[in-house]
Amino acid sequence: MSDKMRWRYGDTNPVVAAVDESTVIEIGDLVYQDTDDAKPASAQADQGSETANQELFASNFLGVAMQRSRSGDTDPIRVATTGVFEFDCPGDTFELGDLLGVDEDTAGTALLSQQVAAVATTAAAIGRAARRIDPAATTVLVDIRSTIMTGGV
Repeated sequence: MSDKMRWRYGDTNPVVAAVDESTVIEIGDLVYQDTDDAKPASAQADQGSETANQELFASNFLGVAMQRSRSGDTDPIRVATTGVFEFDCPGDTFELGDLLGVDEDTAGTALLSQQVAAVATTAAAIGRAARRIDPAATTVLVDIRSTIMTGGV
């Protein structure tokens, strides 16, 4: 996926996160903290099920990348830890406050770095729907909450 500024409104409470030189991060990627570095959702190792993948990601959720990091770059990047962002989603309806987590690819083996889906529990959530969506749509406003910086949803 290419860079896409997904921030729509609200305080972003940014932090500056280290990135390994081999890690590629695009603007708008959902990122997690792996020991001491930010990584995009797609870099997380498969845990065997969508729920397990979502829960592991949510427990290490850092925020949304506001800067890119290309392969070979060693500069840290700015990451938003709160705010309302517009993310792609499978065509669905949402009510205010519905729980949302990072979505998984159709093969069921990797998370998608710039797409969210409804989740059943706060353990798998990275945010909540910030606008009612009905009829079904392919984007949703998500009020994110970094687990690392704010304690999560």
